Amino acid sequence: MKMNSRSLTAKRHAFGLLKSVSLTTTLTVSFSVIAYAQSSNNSNLQIEATGSQESNLSILTPTKILQGNELLDKLGTTLGATIGNELGVSQTGYGLGASRPVMRGLDGPRVQILQNGLSVGDVSAISADHAVASPVANARQIEILRGAAALKYGSGSSGGLVNVINDRILTNLPEQATGAVNTSYDTVSNGRAASGVIESSIGSVAVHVDTAINNNQNYRIPGNSIQGGPNQVWNIPGEPFGTAQNYTGKLPNSFNDQNNLGVGASYIGKSSYTGISVERMNNNYGIPTVEGGMIAQSQNRYDFQHQSRDPFAGFSSLKFSAANSNYNHTEFAINPDDGAYTAAALWKNISNEFRLDLAHKQFMGWKGSFGAQVTRSSVEATEIETGSYAILPSTKTNSNALFWIEEGRWGALQGNLGLRYDAVSQNPNQVSEFQDPVAAPGPNPATPNLENRNFNLLSYSAGGLWNFTNGYGTGLSYTVSQRAPSAAELYSYGIHESTATFSVGNSNLNKETSHNLEFNIQKTVGKVRGKVNAYLNKFNNYIYGFYTGQTAEAAEEFSVVVAQQAAATIKGAEAELTYNWGNMGSGARLFADASQGTFDAGGNLPLQPAPRVGLQLAQQKNKWLANASYTYSFEQNRLASWEVGPAPSYNLLNAGLSYTEKINKISWTGYLNLRNLLNEQIRFATTPMAVRLYAPQPGRSLMVGVRAAF
Repeated sequence: MKMNSRSLTAKRHAFGLLKSVSLTTTLTVSFSVIAYAQSSNNSNLQIEATGSQESNLSILTPTKILQGNELLDKLGTTLGATIGNELGVSQTGYGLGASRPVMRGLDGPRVQILQNGLSVGDVSAISADHAVASPVANARQIEILRGAAALKYGSGSSGGLVNVINDRILTNLPEQATGAVNTSYDTVSNGRAASGVIESSIGSVAVHVDTAINNNQNYRIPGNSIQGGPNQVWNIPGEPFGTAQNYTGKLPNSFNDQNNLGVGASYIGKSSYTGISVERMNNNYGIPTVEGGMIAQSQNRYDFQHQSRDPFAGFSSLKFSAANSNYNHTEFAINPDDGAYTAAALWKNISNEFRLDLAHKQFMGWKGSFGAQVTRSSVEATEIETGSYAILPSTKTNSNALFWIEEGRWGALQGNLGLRYDAVSQNPNQVSEFQDPVAAPGPNPATPNLENRNFNLLSYSAGGLWNFTNGYGTGLSYTVSQRAPSAAELYSYGIHESTATFSVGNSNLNKETSHNLEFNIQKTVGKVRGKVNAYLNKFNNYIYGFYTGQTAEAAEEFSVVVAQQAAATIKGAEAELTYNWGNMGSGARLFADASQGTFDAGGNLPLQPAPRVGLQLAQQKNKWLANASYTYSFEQNRLASWEVGPAPSYNLLNAGLSYTEKINKISWTGYLNLRNLLNEQIRFATTPMAVRLYAPQPGRSLMVGVRAAF
């Protein structure tokens, strides 16, 4: 909800135990602007054009994998900022602290976030002001999955799924101690960052330690904080934009102060490994709304993994994984009298998840896996002053699932099948007492019934790929994904400052069903490569927040928003073209994506991303690496009837330069990155109005840093 603090935060860095230098370009879905590293065996820099490991070999693998120096180059303070420019992916923007990915016009619970294959265990899917509790500074790899591959990990991922991998539980013994450190400074927010990782082994035990500190103060913005300038008056019920203070220079409540520590150990046997890891994460960040505020977030997470290779005849692996996360955050409001932060609400989420995955060897041309997944979580939000519930009564969510994923190959043809069944129950605390706002005009918002709800979900996917000639292929896939309403969609009732709304759940909601049909064609060999995706996603019982036009008088006159359902359709297309000059260390990528969601009865879905086009260039020569990217985002004027706009168009120009030198056994890299060189006002159409109209993204920035890897 609200936040601010005179703290700092951080922006990019990471580590990268990188063993060979490579200029990376994308083969299938995206083009890696560049990835470089140092050879640990040779002091000379080696350059080669390779694929960035997103697969054109398997349609069950991630559609995009960010790793190595491509990940380092794109790293931001949040997950959304890191992957928000990938094909079909945009982001929300609540200052430097909270940004979640939006995929093909879908966000929240329709885009699942995993850490090492298990749920991240936070409450970021409930609201855009809640940060994802999976730090990216020391991520080794970020995967984007859709279709059958996503069904393996959860139902309801109609937008897609993001898996953040940090390799805390190592699966192989390091031959020698390796590590990396990264430090940087960012001018736009006085941002200071440092991160490090080290891996080694003691006998048959592999050990991993990583840590990161990200500190950014309030960032500078171009022009005025209020869209349209200081005299603009927005006609938003409950939002006093006309009387809000307009800012230039530094934007209040846009800071971020984050740190985390992760430790893992695993026993490596001849045909198996067993490991555990522990993580502590703290994140204090501001929420740049008119009222202002901050959130103090923390999480303890414990993971366990065991995998055996060839456990019995006919099967290639047996993997068991489990995670426990204890998450909480405190929301602070600003006292209008003295400007001090006052603790207003405490959110808690305790989550436990267990997965069993059994992969079988090839049988009649098919190869795949099946398994089970059990999730137990308990979420609540309480008012600190009274101890009563704030916006969401204590609710226990139980989910039991079975899944089965298969892929077959027959010469030039590939096929995949996915099937998943989930039994989900939502069990609220039935003795909770609702708040009693006064609504004007009209009656008080109706309260949801605190009754238990049970949902049986069946999701499935089928797809095929025809490689009609060497390096050329075309594919078609159909996915049905069902989602149970979340606890917040069913039972919420109360003030939500960060979106300037009074949120009202609907306990009568039915399960949401997505029918997604996708066609693609791709070229994956030669100097010129490319891909085109086109998709149609039709929803039955699409769940959304409907602005009633009423305001809750006792709730600071915030707009009353009620959870409703309707038939909806999202149509979109994505395309990219890449060109590479053999092994000369040069690369280019031209890309575009667009999607638009509408209600079948008429009108636009809220918070839809604007169409984009862009160009990326990279050149590596000797030990120098240079890159530049330009993105044009069109004006988004196809808004929901209650949204104020339009969201303006913008030009985003970024550039980077680095130099790498190997001294003894350590590879040193000095780098500088320039972001938003044109100092444009950037306001994402996917960000709720309370922030989009009031708080643009950071202005022009220069980041300088040093990395070292051994």
